[in-house]
Amino acid sequence: MSSSRSAGLVSGWHDFEFEGIRQAYEVGGSGPVCVVHSGGPGINSDYIRMPLLEQYLTMVYVDPVGTGRSDLLPGGDYSVPTYVRFAKGVIDHLAADQPYFIGHSHGGFVGLELASQNPGLLAGLVAYSTAPVYSAELFEEATRQMDAFVARWPDQPDAEKAGRAWHSSSAVRTTQVADREARLDFLRAILPAYFANYWQTVERRGPITLDVTWDPERKDSDWDVRGTLDRIDVPTLVISGLYDFICPRRWSEEIRTGVPNAQMLELNQSGHFGYLEQQDEFVRTVVEFTR
Repeated sequence: MSSSRSAGLVSGWHDFEFEGIRQAYEVGGSGPVCVVHSGGPGINSDYIRMPLLEQYLTMVYVDPVGTGRSDLLPGGDYSVPTYVRFAKGVIDHLAADQPYFIGHSHGGFVGLELASQNPGLLAGLVAYSTAPVYSAELFEEATRQMDAFVARWPDQPDAEKAGRAWHSSSAVRTTQVADREARLDFLRAILPAYFANYWQTVERRGPITLDVTWDPERKDSDWDVRGTLDRIDVPTLVISGLYDFICPRRWSEEIRTGVPNAQMLELNQSGHFGYLEQQDEFVRTVVEFTR
């Protein structure tokens, strides 16, 4: 291992310049390198920390461009290909020989595109609670799943509030939000829908919070990788929560059937955050996969 690689993989926060933009990431743990890309877009990466996996892997938690300690992107082109370019920049900076890659939600879009466009780059891909498409089709399915969530919890005022916020708000896509506070209010309202049993999870783990980095110039665009999933040439683990409203199992099934050499972990007591809800199964399966 070169000295530059060693410096970039020491525990703690690091940053470097890529295309004139500060790109930040945090390192924790030891073992094979695993780059972790959080969801969003614009949601800060603090929620994605996985300390139990740090016992087995060197976890490199990326602050995606325009998020957290990384710079905002002039012009606001936060398309999936832009995130892929920056993720590849992190991997090149680390000089890590075939790292693993965990992409959660929107970060899974990045992982799928990264793997399909860069044969041999990764040792393996974990597509965690994600989808192969980002368009009106995704949000139409999410609306059906939100309605199912509300129906599943008829006596929970927070469930009714989540459904009402989803149907009445223009904040579903980040490009349609007035400001940071509007985005946070929306996320707080719909947060229970992201879990199989939000109230039980909070009772067991404590409060769950999300934060966002606001960029008034942020633009994103539709994306669809379904036509190129067969280009992914690395072992792929698809992780799916049965009660995931935003990236429900139909999308995980499409990834599993479209990617050669893919396997799937079905978490049937989880929603969008399997690491929090079924931690033992999640960690055990990821560790076995990376071994």
